[in-house]
Amino acid sequence: MKKFFKFLLSFGPGIFAIGYTIGTGSVTSMIVAGNSFGMDLLWVLFLSCVFSGVLIYVSGKYYLTTGETALYAVRNHLPLGKIIAIAIIVTVGIGQWNSLIGILGITSNVIFEILVINFPSLANHEYGVVLGLAILIIGIFYSLLIKGNYSLFEKVLALFVSLMGLSFLFTLLFVFPLPSDIIKGLVPKIPDVEGAGILVAAFVGTTMAAATFLSRPLFIQGKGWTKADDKTQRNDSIIAALLIFIISGAIMAVASGSLYGKGNEITHVLDMSAALEPSVGKFAVSIFFAGTLSAGLSSIFPCLMIVPLMLGDYNAGKLDINSNRFKIITGIASILALCVPAFGFNPIKGQILTQVFNVFALPLVVLSFIVLWNRKNVGLPSNRILTNLLMVAAFIFALIISWNGLVDIFN
Repeated sequence: MKKFFKFLLSFGPGIFAIGYTIGTGSVTSMIVAGNSFGMDLLWVLFLSCVFSGVLIYVSGKYYLTTGETALYAVRNHLPLGKIIAIAIIVTVGIGQWNSLIGILGITSNVIFEILVINFPSLANHEYGVVLGLAILIIGIFYSLLIKGNYSLFEKVLALFVSLMGLSFLFTLLFVFPLPSDIIKGLVPKIPDVEGAGILVAAFVGTTMAAATFLSRPLFIQGKGWTKADDKTQRNDSIIAALLIFIISGAIMAVASGSLYGKGNEITHVLDMSAALEPSVGKFAVSIFFAGTLSAGLSSIFPCLMIVPLMLGDYNAGKLDINSNRFKIITGIASILALCVPAFGFNPIKGQILTQVFNVFALPLVVLSFIVLWNRKNVGLPSNRILTNLLMVAAFIFALIISWNGLVDIFN
């Protein structure tokens, strides 16, 4: 285990990429997709991970080459840079805070339902127990934020990410979809049913998280990497994208293999457990719930931090985790995160909708990186054809998905 954690921590900033990307929003979207469409949306996940890996690499490479973080560079080098940077901060901030609200709602509900299994009498006090759990969780994470440092955040995330990945992959051993279904799932198609566009947008919003690319230079700065770590940065990008695809694909495959075609409707957290249990048994369901819980906890840190991190980036291009501004804004985010449990909203529906909002900032962020990546005379690689082609494809992909999600929301 000591060697395992040493390996995880050697790719520190990638841990944050996984933490931003795979939360309860991703778990929920993958389960609902697997339940509703089998493996038909695997192609969306695959493209999202490819594009995400390229953007993670580009944002890190740009920082190591120029010494400039993302929003600081946007503000200083893009036409109308200040306006664009502020627009990114607002849209990404709203999207991530929305995600945080959904994450805390599902996480507290997951713990509640695990407790009810052992203490059935708690079922009569759902609202109070769920709210109390949410307050306890967000209180612990806020305390760690205002007292901790980059190294602590990295270690906590490494623990939760490893538990999450192992839990989902272990559950996959009990139920696996047909290989032919996996191959068919890589063929691009959007199911012609109501709500498919929203679910696809939620997929992209959670997998191609704009916050991941914006914050990466800051976390590389916190890690202390320099130009000498260029190869490590590249490998870190590849491993992060690969793990995102493997873990997310495992969740979808479990749902597809055990739920697809049975007519189950996933509207509450407990529905996931009840639907999986006949196929994989109580033990595997408990392991799966442990993965869901780890996914939620691994995303709380990054979502709480994103707005003050972006403001520090915009103002000075520095990782800001010790200022009063950081403590105040993360405190406000912690209070907002209690909306779902405080008002009794449905955490499943709320989580999917919050992930849709994340995709609307994505085209602007991708376009900004395309412009920055093509700056001249700053030491960037001379051969940027492949990365440019992939980023342009990512931009077009983000526009199409955003439009489909917007149309489905209005419909």
